[in-house]
Amino acid sequence: MEIMPAGHPAQPRSRNSGKRRPRRAALALAGTVALAGAAVLTDVVPHGGDGSPAPGPAAPSGATATSGPAPSPGAPGIGDPLMPLAGNGGYTVRRYTLDFDWQAPRTPFEAGATISATATQALSRFDLDFAGNTLHRVTVDGAPAAAAREGDELVVTPAHPIPRGGRFTVHVAYTADPTQQRHRDDAIRDYGWVPTPDGTVVCAQPDGAKMIFPADDHPSLRAPVTFHVTTPAGISAVANGRLVGTVRRPDGRVRWTYDSEQPIAAQLVQLAIGKFHFVDSKGPHGLPVRDVVPDGLVGDTKAYRSLTPEHLAWLESRLGPYPFRRYGVLVGDTELPVALETQSLSVLPKDDLLGDRVDAERNLVHELTHHWTGDSVAIRRWSDLWLSEGHARFYERLYSATHGGVSLEEAMHAAYEQHDQWRHDDGAPAEPTASTLFKVMRYDGSALVLYALREKVGAGTFERIERSWVSTYRGRAAGTRDFIALASRVAGEDLEPFLTAWLHGPHTPPMPGHPDWQVDPVEE
Repeated sequence: MEIMPAGHPAQPRSRNSGKRRPRRAALALAGTVALAGAAVLTDVVPHGGDGSPAPGPAAPSGATATSGPAPSPGAPGIGDPLMPLAGNGGYTVRRYTLDFDWQAPRTPFEAGATISATATQALSRFDLDFAGNTLHRVTVDGAPAAAAREGDELVVTPAHPIPRGGRFTVHVAYTADPTQQRHRDDAIRDYGWVPTPDGTVVCAQPDGAKMIFPADDHPSLRAPVTFHVTTPAGISAVANGRLVGTVRRPDGRVRWTYDSEQPIAAQLVQLAIGKFHFVDSKGPHGLPVRDVVPDGLVGDTKAYRSLTPEHLAWLESRLGPYPFRRYGVLVGDTELPVALETQSLSVLPKDDLLGDRVDAERNLVHELTHHWTGDSVAIRRWSDLWLSEGHARFYERLYSATHGGVSLEEAMHAAYEQHDQWRHDDGAPAEPTASTLFKVMRYDGSALVLYALREKVGAGTFERIERSWVSTYRGRAAGTRDFIALASRVAGEDLEPFLTAWLHGPHTPPMPGHPDWQVDPVEE
């Protein structure tokens, strides 16, 4: 996510976690099963050569376990200290299949989510992250399941326990509410469904996916997604990945099918609907590039959108091959306060592409950088967010320094002066709280850590660390400890004391090579 600062830093985001409410009486819900899918990716699941998980053992969900622990509830979250209820325990998602019957802007519509999963324990019940929306019915392997809403948790109790290793399919039918949003008192402001004059875009980061579909919503958890979106004639739909095809129905409505192609975190899902123009081009090595632009904005945004191949080539020269099969820019015809790195299709507010070129390129490079750091290399826990936003800000600044912006040293010197204040206000780079997660420290403050590392080990060694980081953890989740260990190994020296002081310490360390740099006094 890019938040453009006034002058230079930014004011980012947060999420406050809550405690579970007392369980309501379960509601028996009847329904029918939809399509089964196929494959999740987390950093603890064995991976195949293409980044997808190795197949797990199959067992019918209704089978009775003959040995091992008795079935028990899956955990309501995966235990992230900053967001305890993010994600869910007891299973891994293998695929999401989402069906949306879109009607009109700000109008509720019928929706369904089919979740193919594998149990990692014997399950008596399990949770899905699901907020708002009107629930109709839930089935597990075609049989009616009991379900209860507990805040943002949907607790599902299947008719029969699911054995460990059992593959099962959940179908949730609901009425989606495209006006549903949440608000934060930070730069992101309103997120979830973001309305446009003739449709919507989705901004799910950090925890808004559950307003769009029932999910296993944590940045370390990924699965492929198939989208089926039906729209009125003259209205287009776009989502992450590849357009598989369109089918025009007898009533004139059109069904669009997209495949994410690669596993994707729920917060990086994109679904946009409106009167769009699709602009196809090629990036380096023939990479398909498709921009999605609201009618009337195609010409005015062309100059900056056309820079994408140059940005791709510049980043590949520093971080290695682009890690996905296609890319594009979705222009948001909305007052969206931030740009967002939705996987393979970054969304940028129209104002970002209608103003100053230096600012536009900073936004474009920032969101594209996230495809290496944040999308491909996912963060293990929310406290590791500095690895995602810090890298995106660093390369944004590095690019801008030679394309009309301020020098990297000037930007980092200014950040250094404010670093103790940011530590006081927002926590050290790797020490956020839920309410300071997306503050300025995770942006310019974390880019400064990378700059300090480069000053300590030298530009050549730093570049080797960076390329090794994105290649070693491509398609996986990794955290702060992983980065410190890898950097030490590549540099041939123990960098833990140095990086620990920068990432966790209460005060800003001296900047290598710049003994004259001073930190401004902290104002209470």
